[in-house]
Amino acid sequence: MHRPIEDYALIGDHQTAALVGRDGSIDWLCLPRFDSAACFAALLGDERNGHWRLAPDGAGDCTRRAYRKDSLVLDTIWRTDEGTVRVTDLMPQRDRAPDVVRIVEGVEGRVTMRSTLRLRFDYGSVVPWMRRADGHRVAVAGPDSVWLRSEPQVRTWGEDFGTHAEFTVAEGERVAFVLTWHPSHEPRPPLVDPYEALRHSLDDWRAWAARCRYDGPYRDEVVRSLITLKALTFEPTGGIVAAPTTSLPEEIGGVRNWDYRYCWLRDSTLTLGALLAAGYREEAAAWRDWLLRAAAGNPADLQIMYGLAGERRLPEEELSWLPGYAGSKPVRSGNEAARQLQLDVYGEVIDSLSLARAAGLPLEPHMWQLQLALMEFLHENWREPDEGLWEVRGPRRQFVHSKVMAWAAADRTVRAMEEDPRLPGDVDRWRAMRDEVHREVCEQGYDAERNTFTQYYGSADLDAALLLIPQIGFLPPDDPRVVGTVDAVREELGHKGLLRRYSEDRASVDGLPGGEGTFLVCSFWLADALHLTGRTHQARELFERLVGLVNDVGLLAEEYDPVAECHLGNFPQAFSHIGLVGTALALYGTDQAG
Repeated sequence: MHRPIEDYALIGDHQTAALVGRDGSIDWLCLPRFDSAACFAALLGDERNGHWRLAPDGAGDCTRRAYRKDSLVLDTIWRTDEGTVRVTDLMPQRDRAPDVVRIVEGVEGRVTMRSTLRLRFDYGSVVPWMRRADGHRVAVAGPDSVWLRSEPQVRTWGEDFGTHAEFTVAEGERVAFVLTWHPSHEPRPPLVDPYEALRHSLDDWRAWAARCRYDGPYRDEVVRSLITLKALTFEPTGGIVAAPTTSLPEEIGGVRNWDYRYCWLRDSTLTLGALLAAGYREEAAAWRDWLLRAAAGNPADLQIMYGLAGERRLPEEELSWLPGYAGSKPVRSGNEAARQLQLDVYGEVIDSLSLARAAGLPLEPHMWQLQLALMEFLHENWREPDEGLWEVRGPRRQFVHSKVMAWAAADRTVRAMEEDPRLPGDVDRWRAMRDEVHREVCEQGYDAERNTFTQYYGSADLDAALLLIPQIGFLPPDDPRVVGTVDAVREELGHKGLLRRYSEDRASVDGLPGGEGTFLVCSFWLADALHLTGRTHQARELFERLVGLVNDVGLLAEEYDPVAECHLGNFPQAFSHIGLVGTALALYGTDQAG
């Protein structure tokens, strides 16, 4: 039996992250980075693929759990016949090596606890050699080494290719475990004090959360989303991964299972806007700088996504030994969509640079030259068909959203040159391009009979990305074509009040069988569009419903199935949380966020 995706909570150290189930089991962890091979992969298989469960002996799911306020420190509580116990899980910000800290504390009575650790390197395929050294358990296989340290009173033993421990905690007693990874050829890194790590982690997270400028309704949900975005940030470079997981399905048993442990350019403007509006200029600047490094080079080679440090090669392969979440195969590592042509990313990058410039982020001397190089490529290629922002694996088409973002690129460039005539470049050329793109989209991407823009030229299909037209500024919100598009998308793509990405006959567009759930960020876009078109009451009703979909610790997946009432897709999803923050600020943050 698979555990529902929403049953998991996230802990992380700004370089990787783990998923902890309601039963106290860590079922997913990649070390030492988000995109490294997993050493716990039970999420995509079962216990034999690696996990670490720490819970009362014989107990099932916890009684309750919650993050400590404004932090990523997770408390899981069980009430048993013997008494009550709390397990505190965290990954402290690392000095040299990544650590997982688990602290057991007796709350009431005396509770017998059991720890079962099964390390399986390389996505659950490699069983390490276990040995004792300096009072620790050490697991080694090839380049990987993991040290497990526990308190002296806890006896550990090996059995069934796992490491086990059983101990009892009384009220007021604490027992800590620390799991540390390091390269097997290097000396063991310094040991961390688990209790000191807990104090420092709480202080660091709370100081960071206190910087949030938003103080309106749903502040707790906004702060939780911002903490999640921070947790998905690869601190050494400033890149933000779309999710810390791979291959969680968009349909149970389906094949739409992708690796999201990379950084997408398409998320750049919305991410930057959310961070800046909430008061996180340092993080926004780090993301902008990552963007500049990733986009540098030949504009013809611009990718839609990159690795954590801007790596370009993200080869996709199937991990055939893993059965997949709830039997959803294949399980994939890497993402071939990195090789696609998606013209909208040129607009996203230029729009992000424009936003950063308007917000007063420190200018980099090569920013404008990069923008001009991107514009030169786009000027010559914007008429080409592409795969679009949804990374379809069907034929290339003339996607309307891609053309609208080409317009945005030209528009932002023209505006910058009009505001600062000292900037070099052919403003008349970009202005002519802007006008031509606008004219073509309105002629070929608009269905006058239905009063709506369409997914691609000549199509009757719709696309949730069309909701971004007024937000991007392509047309004003009160334009009848915008209002008609919002109404049509809401009607035709709506599913029990939430929104699909595009029309139901997906295979004809994306070349893949099966379906998917409603896409959460698209539903946030609908709330934004309703607000912009003067229907703020309806927008707030939709936003309230979306906020109600967060799991018990405030996290959102990529998609939601409103029939089965469960989360789908990779988890937690940065795009969903960006949507929550952006919509909250749009609906309630005018006065509070400044």
